Amino acid sequence: MKVAKKKRKADDGSAEPVNTSMGHMIQPSSHTPKIDTSKWPLLLRNYSDLNVRTSHYTPIPSGSSPLSRPIREHLSYGVINLDKPANPSSHEVVSWIKRILRVEKTGHSGTLDPKVTGCLIVCIDRATRLVKAQQSAGKEYIGVVRLHSAIEDTRQLNRAVETLTGALFQRPPLISAVKRQLRIRTIYESKLVEYDKDRSLGIFWVSCEAGTYIRTLCVHLGLLVGTGAHMQELRRVRSGVLGEDESMVTMHDVLDAQHVYDTTKDEKYLRRVVMPLEVLLTNFKRIVVKDSAVNAICYGAKLMIPGLLRFADDIDVGNEVVLMTTKGEAIAVAIAQMTTSVMATCDHGIVAKIKRVIMERDAYPRRWGLGPMAGKLNSLSYLLIPGISFLISNLVWIE
Repeated sequence: MKVAKKKRKADDGSAEPVNTSMGHMIQPSSHTPKIDTSKWPLLLRNYSDLNVRTSHYTPIPSGSSPLSRPIREHLSYGVINLDKPANPSSHEVVSWIKRILRVEKTGHSGTLDPKVTGCLIVCIDRATRLVKAQQSAGKEYIGVVRLHSAIEDTRQLNRAVETLTGALFQRPPLISAVKRQLRIRTIYESKLVEYDKDRSLGIFWVSCEAGTYIRTLCVHLGLLVGTGAHMQELRRVRSGVLGEDESMVTMHDVLDAQHVYDTTKDEKYLRRVVMPLEVLLTNFKRIVVKDSAVNAICYGAKLMIPGLLRFADDIDVGNEVVLMTTKGEAIAVAIAQMTTSVMATCDHGIVAKIKRVIMERDAYPRRWGLGPMAGKLNSLSYLLIPGISFLISNLVWIE
């Protein structure tokens, strides 16, 4: 008779299959091996690194992962990283997309002048709630500046470009979309990429605050160099978290994707062109909410400690955070009312106040008013006070 071989444990503590007289069988392990969540999508990436408040909750079979929503829902929670063509205005481009995709609402991440090309984030339907945050996010540009006369040394222009960093005074150009008043805008970083002496053309890269006029910056460059200058060409290479490399599409892609879906019902192209809105929230600190608390938050309730599942490191009071479901859907953008350490130790209180709700109401079932205290109140149908009778269950006053 065969004798069972000695049990062996893998390095990570999990069990290895052992060859016994009964054949191969998996032996019990001392602990559960850690799941690799580094390749999980969008807001679920590195989910295992979040701090755990509790793992006790009841999953509700509502909602779905952002990447597997039904196509109409996918569109209404979608964003497009569009390569804006030259000549049409940002408003025209957004209105064309609204017509092509046959959606109710569209918005964009910040106006680009008609002649400027590059990254324009177009938000659709529910995603338009994130437009304000995207408009105030930082931007990056590649521009071409033309000097009005030749300069002796390229280092002059290099110095001028490096000088124009930090907080700068700017007055918008004569033709602009905003009031022409003096304002301060910050240039985070800028560098001269190349300079052509023969044609007096310089290529520069700049990372700046939203609302910076690059045309005005080019005029200031000319004043610093002493020759005068103007902007020849401009392209936005990054807007907020999305850049040229993150699934950028053209107007032709949008039109073709909708045509393919209409004629063949193949969703692949359309799903590649329109991304879930969660891609815009990947740089926010995350707070994971129990399924039973989701609908209350959609109606504007604050997130309290009992509804908290997991939370990120280094959250401070007043930080903007994203509230998410266990499936990775964004529920709302909120303002944290507790630090990470308080969330871990406190047993009651407000975790976050809602700033902007993203998810549609009643996507998850209503689960409030079912607790022991609410049950007691509901059992007392009426409370009679001299002269006033009011219904406790609905908290509606009746004279």
